[in-house]
Amino acid sequence: MKYGLNILPSGALDFLALGALVHRLDPGIIPFRKATECQIHVSGGEFNVAANLSDCFRLQTGIATAMVEYPIGELIAERVRGMGVKPFYKRFKHDGVHGPNMATVYSDRGHGVRGPVVFYNRCNEAAAQLKSGDFNWKEIFAGGVRWFHSGGIFAALSSSTAEVIIEAMQAAKAAGAIISFDLNYRAKLWEISGDHGLAVAVLDRIVKNVDVLVGNEEDLQLGLSIPGPEVAATSKLDAGAFLGMIDKVIKKHPGIKIVATTLRHVHSTHRHSWGAVAWVNGKTCLAPSCELEVLDRVGGGDGFAAGFIYGLLSGESEEEAVNLGWAHGALLTTFPGDTTMATLEQVRAFAKGGCARIQR
Repeated sequence: MKYGLNILPSGALDFLALGALVHRLDPGIIPFRKATECQIHVSGGEFNVAANLSDCFRLQTGIATAMVEYPIGELIAERVRGMGVKPFYKRFKHDGVHGPNMATVYSDRGHGVRGPVVFYNRCNEAAAQLKSGDFNWKEIFAGGVRWFHSGGIFAALSSSTAEVIIEAMQAAKAAGAIISFDLNYRAKLWEISGDHGLAVAVLDRIVKNVDVLVGNEEDLQLGLSIPGPEVAATSKLDAGAFLGMIDKVIKKHPGIKIVATTLRHVHSTHRHSWGAVAWVNGKTCLAPSCELEVLDRVGGGDGFAAGFIYGLLSGESEEEAVNLGWAHGALLTTFPGDTTMATLEQVRAFAKGGCARIQR
């Protein structure tokens, strides 16, 4: 047993995610109110991790999710195939008028002192209609799954999605998979589906099943109702405030063996300071810090999660696992879109202190 986790040595899938697939419309630096064209990125916090682990880290991954049978669904499914992720779809018919729909995220990139603006259309979203019994978990886990992952955005979509997560986590635990969860607390989503009290109650039920938790101080405070740190952070890259909350997290949820997060100080839209920290079964691991020139900030946190999970699945040291997550998250901000275009070799080189010298 390493990291306090009993990770299966092999399985048909190294990693399985459960969450919503979305498509993000990206007009670049032009605000939507003036946009005339945009790129389409396929995304979803849980899918992003699965796609990154498949495309960059060469693992066998899957996604359990909703899929609507209409052209937008076909576009999304094509990108899922392109990233090498095995889909387990609950299929929905589109009525041509009302849906159900694949959610749309609208996000410009901002520029300089003007930050990115993000808004959503999740009206009649198919993923929000997922419920217990929609997936045959016994069949999905039958070939062996080493790691299962979901997140707080999917949990907030409806009362039934949280139940799907808990059902899947119980199946994952029975199958011997490690279970991770990204808190990803989004107040707007929880306000629609209920309130803050409901969010804490729902997330508490989910996190009772979790081995590895991803989330920053704000996620821990709002999502788990953990009291804030007694000592304020001296900067956005100061891990002291985050680490000061770990004892309270473990006291409330003693099954958790790992808690990890990125550290980011935004100086301007395209200039960020970047770091990462993890508490691994009592050991604190802090990644280096670096200055990023950001092309597209969306997906950096999922990039960290993918690299970190890869390190743990590969048996790397705790420090190296954090560094791999930090390096991959940093590289992901240099590409357009929400998922990786990096190679494993690039990630390892940057994790070891590589630079932007031309590769010949």
